[in-house]
Amino acid sequence: MTRDKLNTDDLLLLAIELAQKAGKVQLEYFRSKNLTVENKLNDADIVTAADRASEATVISGIRERFASHRILSEESGLTQSDSPFEWVIDPLDGTTNFNAGLPLFSVSIGLKYDGETILGVVYAPYINELFHAVKGEGAYLNGNKIGVSGCTELSKAVVGTGFPVDKMLTSDNNTDNFEKILPLTRAVRRLGSAAMDICYVALGAFDAFWEINLHEWDVCAALLIAEEAGAESEHFRNDRNVSVVVGTPIIKQKVSQLLSRSPG
Repeated sequence: MTRDKLNTDDLLLLAIELAQKAGKVQLEYFRSKNLTVENKLNDADIVTAADRASEATVISGIRERFASHRILSEESGLTQSDSPFEWVIDPLDGTTNFNAGLPLFSVSIGLKYDGETILGVVYAPYINELFHAVKGEGAYLNGNKIGVSGCTELSKAVVGTGFPVDKMLTSDNNTDNFEKILPLTRAVRRLGSAAMDICYVALGAFDAFWEINLHEWDVCAALLIAEEAGAESEHFRNDRNVSVVVGTPIIKQKVSQLLSRSPG
């Protein structure tokens, strides 16, 4: 089977259904006294009961329909399979926001076929924003087609960024890039969910976004959504996991030229 012959309609409907179910789980835990929290790498890298419950919801839903598909998920890692399909899941992107009671967090579900991302869904349940894209079919927010901004001047650009979870352990923590880019833009925002940040590039709310030391589950779905909305993206470092810059073509290029390509 080639990608051109894939029927993505049912796959997309499943991804949307599972994102909404996981979002419902998240809302049951949000601002609740029943939320248990554990550290992973350090105090800045945490996992909650909501992360695990959301992940279980998505994975069980995929397994019921497609038992042979590979799944890469933040909390469970990669399940091996010979299938050309691979689901890439961040069950709760923005865990620190979620744990603090801040309403910007999301479920991210991407699907790859033979290594190419063919669809993506990012759902922010508290604010009820559901982004989706299928390769070659455009990008959408709550069913309405979206596109990147027309911004071409860095001084008028609003851009997003984030800081790695190992920022306590290394000076290679994006503060050098932040210091260079902040004075040249209208504003730099740090929202706390990379998937949502990239979707806001797709929407035209952000003109660009960059971050170092992300992972495939953070960006898989959202990058497709942004690219289908007219954004360009670039992996600007290969030594810090997924380090990506994405934006309108001109602003992305201008931001990219300012970013450090080496530690510190």
